[in-house]
Amino acid sequence: QVQLVESGGGLVQAGGSLRLSCSASGSAPGRTPSSYIMGWFRRPPGKDREFVAAVSRNGGITYYGDSVKGRFTISRDNAENTVYLQMNSLKPEDTAVYYCAADYSTSPTTVRSIPVNYDYWGQGTPVTVSS
Repeated sequence: QVQLVESGGGLVQAGGSLRLSCSASGSAPGRTPSSYIMGWFRRPPGKDREFVAAVSRNGGITYYGDSVKGRFTISRDNAENTVYLQMNSLKPEDTAVYYCAADYSTSPTTVRSIPVNYDYWGQGTPVTVSS
């Protein structure tokens, strides 16, 4: 089992920045936290969950949803078992609960954006962007 704990959410004005963190612990036998693709998803109020960003196991490949490209940056520190989401130029439409997720992969360079592929999820951290 992998446990994921998000932090860093809060209230920010439009145009501001936030940095989310996701700390990973535990793993299935034979695996480590660095065995997983890491992704961020979000669920805006009254809407479906949507893909935000993902990073490959080795941190070298990243992939973003269209609505956050150029504003958000995902990164990971495998030594610290932590993944980050730097969010800049925030907009009111970025308001959502943000979830961290882990997807086991044998490839060090694969990224995925489909929620059903992800095996483990955190509890989420709320982000509110005021206009």
